[in-house]
Amino acid sequence: MLSITQAFWKSNNILFLISGLLFLSCSNPKTNEQVVTGEALGTTYQVKFFHEEEIPLKKGLDSVFEVINSSMSTYQNNSDISRINAGDSTVTVDEHFRKVFNDSRKIYRESKGHFDPTVGNLVNAYGFGPERGNKELSQFVIDSMMQYVGLNKIELTADGRIKKEHPEIYVDFNAIAKGYAVDVMGEFLDQNGIQDYLIELGGELLAKGINRKNDVPWTVGIDDPAQTSSQRILTAALRLEDRGMATSGNYRKFRIDSLTGLQYVHTINPLTGRSEKSDLLSATVLAPTCALADGYATAFMSLGFEGSLDMLERVEDIDVYFIYAGKENEMKVFTTPAFEEALLRD
Repeated sequence: MLSITQAFWKSNNILFLISGLLFLSCSNPKTNEQVVTGEALGTTYQVKFFHEEEIPLKKGLDSVFEVINSSMSTYQNNSDISRINAGDSTVTVDEHFRKVFNDSRKIYRESKGHFDPTVGNLVNAYGFGPERGNKELSQFVIDSMMQYVGLNKIELTADGRIKKEHPEIYVDFNAIAKGYAVDVMGEFLDQNGIQDYLIELGGELLAKGINRKNDVPWTVGIDDPAQTSSQRILTAALRLEDRGMATSGNYRKFRIDSLTGLQYVHTINPLTGRSEKSDLLSATVLAPTCALADGYATAFMSLGFEGSLDMLERVEDIDVYFIYAGKENEMKVFTTPAFEEALLRD
């Protein structure tokens, strides 16, 4: 991404109780605890890990971000994805691009098109991408853009080139690439012999092993979407173990319908091109990788609550925590059984 985009009104609402973030943990350290912080991909990151020896990770992590930016950043004119969007058909994409493309295609199919990285032209037109645009679009403008939307209209060839049905098709992986970057950070830590860590990048999480301070899985929290901008209130805390976690939503920006009084958020529907109301206020997803958690969370926001429940029946190996607006305007919660088991109770 590789900068933070507001495409799909993505929201980064995972908190940690360390350095202004909300890592929830106990004291009594049992081994060498190390923390690395910095800025990357238009946001901040924090890596907390345990190892017997001091391990300098900063330069290596910077190299990770540089490689991902050069592959998939729509904010860098010379990145592979920017060159592809500009019509350069000679680009041979790298392994990172290929993996994100394949994950995107998987979620695109499972969501029946509600997760679609080719919605980039509409994202820009609505004013949420690197190219600032107008927030109100006429149906004529939307219809003219929709012919260039659809991940089924592009192909990744065996030799690593992107073939597009229309040269105007604009590819934007911002809804999944930040989660993928977290996964690559995790691979880098694995290669350095680190077995217990918690990574946070702009709200996306990846946990492995345990928090050795108390010998239990890492504990993280989820924001309450009803809080005001001056508050930081958790709606839930949970144990995160060997999984990725991402939250998508429109925290602090949901609206009240003037006629019905119901709460809703706006999200871009890739099937219609419209900015539509959704009763799903936030979606937190646990998945085998942070990239998948990131992408699924975005898909759920487009689908809405009922559509998300339908999709859950078709997807394996994920668990969710949904906050949605009920018929009486009350804020309600839905969780899958495994997510419910991971939650910490008072």
